[in-house]
Amino acid sequence: MIRVLQLEDDPDITEICQMALGMTGGFELLQCATGQEALEKAEAFAPDLLLIDVMLPGMSGPDTLNHLRKLRGFAEIPAIFFTARLQKDEIGKFMAQGAAKVIAKPFDPLTLGDELIEVYNRN
Repeated sequence: MIRVLQLEDDPDITEICQMALGMTGGFELLQCATGQEALEKAEAFAPDLLLIDVMLPGMSGPDTLNHLRKLRGFAEIPAIFFTARLQKDEIGKFMAQGAAKVIAKPFDPLTLGDELIEVYNRN
């Protein structure tokens, strides 16, 4: 089982991700709506992958990732950013901030699991 910590504030997207990863199988998913919630639950969940929306209420996705990276054992966990703002300069910025991959919204639910497995296997 690949343990995925997902940060997403849109309930429709969290539901689609839950269904998509459930269909793929092999995933355990913890979904958080805010960066603060993720910081509170991350260590106990011990994820293998981070799936983070860029635009979150309060603390942004990149800021949340910076805070998660300071937790013991989180420095090397692959992070994937989800974003509707997918322009070349922004992709480079997200990769420089530690993303292993950037997935555009809207995304294909049928390939989401495969994309996560690809990143997991690369790291």
